[in-house]
This record gives sequence, structure tokens and C-alpha cells, in this order.
Amino acid sequence: MSGVSPVALLILVAAYFLGSIPFGLIVARLLGGKDVRQSGSGNIGATNVARVAGPLPGVLTLVLDVLKGALTVWLAGSFTSHSAAVMILAGIATLLGHCFPVWLRFKGGKGVATALGVFAVLCAKAALGAVILFLLVVFFWRFVSLGSVAAAAAMPLLIYFLWAPHHVPPLIVIFGTLFAAGLIIIKHDANLQRLVDGTEPRVFSGNSKGDS
Repeated sequence: MSGVSPVALLILVAAYFLGSIPFGLIVARLLGGKDVRQSGSGNIGATNVARVAGPLPGVLTLVLDVLKGALTVWLAGSFTSHSAAVMILAGIATLLGHCFPVWLRFKGGKGVATALGVFAVLCAKAALGAVILFLLVVFFWRFVSLGSVAAAAAMPLLIYFLWAPHHVPPLIVIFGTLFAAGLIIIKHDANLQRLVDGTEPRVFSGNSKGDS
């Protein structure tokens, strides 16, 4: 770690704490007067916020979770002459903060929206490809969780092929993307089990026990 600058370390610490801000919990309480951890799936992500507190808080949570991922990566690039290594590490730190926030005893969201913000700055084409895949899966199968897992699983390949014309991404970006994808998939373990069991709720099914 001797080659890591104090600025980079400060960025990573700040990224974790920014990522750990539970926007879903805050928005739901302010606009709906509810603790989303006590309703629906208990998740603080946008899907459960929308189910518990309504569409507007859900959309606002989605936007804020995306923005915190994008902001940390953008700031990391701005302060390090767009170092891909620091940017991907800042993105991972933000994702870890969102999934394991210190303020909520390390019980956070599943990282989909925050990861979208991270990769939208790192590689906008890859992020767009993931969004398209997500929408297609949800449209045809009506499982938000399946769309989220499919998009996460595809991101390493999308990053590899769309990073830059005729350029392979740095190894740290490849492994960082694999880590992020793996984390999101692991956070969906309960959803995957319900998909196998045939009990995962579909979009507009009215069942609130599942969550993306």
C-alpha cells in the first residue's frame, strides 16, 4: 500500500461514508412517515421504498442512490487525473458503504442503483447496456430481481468489450467489476432462492415479500 497516496486513501474513506448514507430510509421517513425496514421486504432500496412509501419516494431514492455512486467516482477522477484504479476503488468503496452501512449495523441495500451510478461514470456504454438488459429481462419475465442479477452478471463482459475502442480495461477495473457483480449477486441470494422455488413476486403482482 506504499504507493497509495493520502489523497486516494481519503477519497476511498469518503466514498464509503457517502455510500453508507441510507437515502431510502431517510426519504421514506420524510415523505411517507414509514420505516421501510419494518415493511415489505425490509430492504432500504428503491423497490421496497416504492412499495412501502409510494412511487415518488421510490423514484427519489433511485435517483439519489444512483447519484451517490456517480458522484464518488466522478470526484475520484477529478482529484486523481482520472486514475482508473482510484475510480474503480472509489466505486467499490461506495458500493460497500451502501450494502454495509455503518449507521445501520452494516445491513444495507443490494447495490444495484449505486452500481449503476458507479459504472455510468466509469463506462457509460457499459452502464447503458446493463440498463437495456435489465429492462428486457423485466419486460419479458417481470422479475425485477432477475433483471438486476442479469445486469450485474453481464457488467464484467460489457466493461471488457466497451471500455474504450481497441483497448482492454486495466486489470484492476476488470477485477473490481467482477467483485461488484459478485457482491450484487450475493446480496440477491434470497431472491434467487425464491426464483428457484417459484415464490418470487413478479412486477405488479401485488406481493411485497420480494425485493430487487
